[in-house]
Parts: sequence; C-alpha cells; structure tokens
Amino acid sequence: MGIKIHLHCFEYGRNQQEELNKYCESVHYYHRKTNKSLLFNGIPYITLSRTSEDLLENLLKDEYPILMEGLHSTYYLDHPALRNRIKIVRTHNVEHHYYLSLAKVERNIFKRYYFYNEANKLQKYETILSQASLIATISENDMEYFDAKYQHAVCIPAFHPNDKVEINNGLGKFAFYHGNLAVGENNEAALYLVNSVFNDLDIPLIIAGSKPSTELMDAVERHSNIKIMAGITTEEIYELLSNAQVNILPTFQSTGIKLKLLAALFHGRHCIVNTPMVDKTGLAKLCIIADEPSDMKLKLKEIFYKELDSDDINQRIEILESKFSNKLNAKKLNRMIQDLLPNLLAEEHQH
Repeated sequence: MGIKIHLHCFEYGRNQQEELNKYCESVHYYHRKTNKSLLFNGIPYITLSRTSEDLLENLLKDEYPILMEGLHSTYYLDHPALRNRIKIVRTHNVEHHYYLSLAKVERNIFKRYYFYNEANKLQKYETILSQASLIATISENDMEYFDAKYQHAVCIPAFHPNDKVEINNGLGKFAFYHGNLAVGENNEAALYLVNSVFNDLDIPLIIAGSKPSTELMDAVERHSNIKIMAGITTEEIYELLSNAQVNILPTFQSTGIKLKLLAALFHGRHCIVNTPMVDKTGLAKLCIIADEPSDMKLKLKEIFYKELDSDDINQRIEILESKFSNKLNAKKLNRMIQDLLPNLLAEEHQH
C-alpha cells in the first residue's frame, strides 16, 4: 500500500530473519530480558521483559505513527516523550481473561501460579490503554470490552496467511485437529476429542502439534482410530488440513479469533466447532456447531461421507474474502491512521 515499515522486535530464541528486509524499510532487534527477578515486579512479565532504552531512543528519531503489537509491547505507551505521537495498540485478546483461562487448564502448579499472578498484574496494567490514540481489536467481543473502558476501539479482524478460499474437491478420509499441544488449552481440547468424542467412533482422527503431553500420548495409545503427528512443519499441517474430510476444533475459551479456524475455513472441507470457538466472530454460519460430545459424534457421522456443497463454499468466499480480507483490513487501518493525523496536528497547535 506504499507505507514504509520500520520494524522493532525483541529477540528470544529465533534468529534474525533476512526475509523481513524484503518488506521493511528498516529492522531493529532488541534483546528480550528473561531474568526471573522480573517476575517479582508489579508490571506484567510479558511487558517488562520487552523494554529497551535503545528502542525508545530509536522511536524518538522520527515522528511516525507507532503500532504496538499486543499489550506485550506497550511499556512506553505512556512515556512523556511519546505524548504527541499517534500510538495504535493491536490487542490480541483481553489478556487477563486469557491468562486466567490458561491457569484453569494448567496442570503444572508453578506454571498455574505464574498464569494467575500474571493475570492479576495484567488486569491492573491494562489501564495504560487509555493512552492509546486507537485500540485495534481482533474481534467484536474485544472491541465492546475495550471501547466501554477506554473508548477509541475499532475491530480489525486478524491478519492471516490466506488470500482466497481454495477447497479440495471430493471426500477426505479422516478428521483433523491441530494446535500447539504444549499450550494447556489445546491439550485439553485434544484430550476432549480423544476421550469423549472419538472414543467409540470408527472415524479416524489425526492430531497434529508440537510437544504433546504424556497424558495425551497415553490416551491416544488406547484408540486404534487416533494418531498423533508431533513436530511437523507448517506446510504439512496445511496439507493435512486441506485433505481432511472435517476439521474439528473445539475450544474452552472464547478469546480473540483463532487463526487455525480461519485456515480451516479458507482451505478445509467441513468444520465442526463448539460455541466458544465462534462466539461473536462473524464465522458461526460457516461452521457446524456442536457443544456436547454426543452432538459432535452425530454431526461427524452426518458429514463424513458428504461433500461440501457449492452454496457453502460460495458463502465462505462472500464472508472470508470481504470481512477477513487482509488487503481490505490493511486499507481500513491505513484510513484510521490518516484520520488521526489532523487530530494530532490540532493538539500540537494547542500546545
């Protein structure tokens, strides 16, 4: 869109990426602090660990609008030196709600304590968002929450790697669930499918994701129709997602929009979810909704030998390629930045 990007990002575990230079005018890397002593500060660890005097110094070298990705990167949002800058915060979800939900499903007592503690800090820290020129939320649900508390909230749905709806013809031969299995929420969803949904079905289920728990591995061992594919590439996951007869994606926390749901709708055949997965996302009419194991079993049997019809595909194209179009949502964000510029000039004139 002709907008030059100066990217500032924190390094921890991933190497610097040459690929980013294709898209950015400049890329600046900063070391993320991982000192355990930060856990005892009143500021959330996810934010305090992403601070750098060099970052602030670099931001002060120009007057460009600043887009802060997640509450994680907002440490300097209320800094006096940035008072007259356009500052847009892209929220991923209501972070303290998300951390509470992580705590509820976490089996490790130390991690559980960390999540509860961080949730408490995040709830208090969140008021820093009152300093944002604009809050760009990922879902309507989040927009309602943030707009009621801090105003200036708009919904710009998740940016994602999918440009157009492309669905394989014919029938698939298995159901598919994927996610980072090291995350408690995904582990819980996978166990739910193994123990309560596919436990007495003939339909094959493939679960893909990194670091499956011992509990999940043991549960899968007891069922000949279920298998885990751990540590596979993103390309392999997309191939499985496209070839499956049904992508089945339950969740037990309705936070933001799950990118795996968008991937399944852009490239997969049938999609079975429960209500929390699609609540106020605008995607409910594109999915088959089942909230109990017995309902999921019933829906699976109904669609496992049924092709996705052209009306369903056309409806996906209509909704996904408009409301969830990367290009249209980028234009929307650009428009909002342009609208903020006159307000900023007026404020500077008053000072």
